[in-house]
Amino acid sequence: MSLDGFGAESRRRSDSWAVRALRGLSGVVAGGVVVLTAVVAGVAYLSSDRDFPGPGRESVAAHVVATVLVVIAQVVADRRRGAAAALASAAVLVVTGLLLWTQWWM
Repeated sequence: MSLDGFGAESRRRSDSWAVRALRGLSGVVAGGVVVLTAVVAGVAYLSSDRDFPGPGRESVAAHVVATVLVVIAQVVADRRRGAAAALASAAVLVVTGLLLWTQWWM
């Protein structure tokens, strides 16, 4: 059995190191947003039971919306190549920056 030409048609050109690095960075950031949302939701739940001031509904909702947007953008970045992957990765970073700016620093 010969494997000459096996998979040659489906082989794609790989992305540059910059796009791959940006995709990796955005993946780590997206994972951080998911964990941050779980922590904020957990603190909101625990604080409501113990009469302790915690994050409000708006903050939890903002984190959930940002998580959905970030995960969708990261899936797009992982499945696309080139400029589309870079734009989706940049969207992850922008949404995360907006979340941090509006919910944590202001």
